[in-house]
Amino acid sequence: MAKSTSSDAQMLIRSLRTAYAATPTNLKVVYMVIVGSFPFNSFLSGVLSCVGTAVLAVCLRIQVNKENKEFKDLPPERAYADFVFCNLVLHLVIMNFLG
Repeated sequence: MAKSTSSDAQMLIRSLRTAYAATPTNLKVVYMVIVGSFPFNSFLSGVLSCVGTAVLAVCLRIQVNKENKEFKDLPPERAYADFVFCNLVLHLVIMNFLG
């Protein structure tokens, strides 16, 4: 079973190398300019996702709290809809940043 997994991994690596070699250089340069080549994109995406979600959750809690007089005219449904929409936008940006 280990031999099968090893050969599958080698085939996958070979396939990725072939696809990378077949990609035009201009496309690689454009992708690097747009997305960037920073090696810690996944780490930054994870941190920004956690921090952004925490900030949005705090904002939701502030808006839904009945003791807060500043948002008394805001219905809770609107606050939840804003929370969901902002989370979708945040995570789409995070996914785009990952590449």
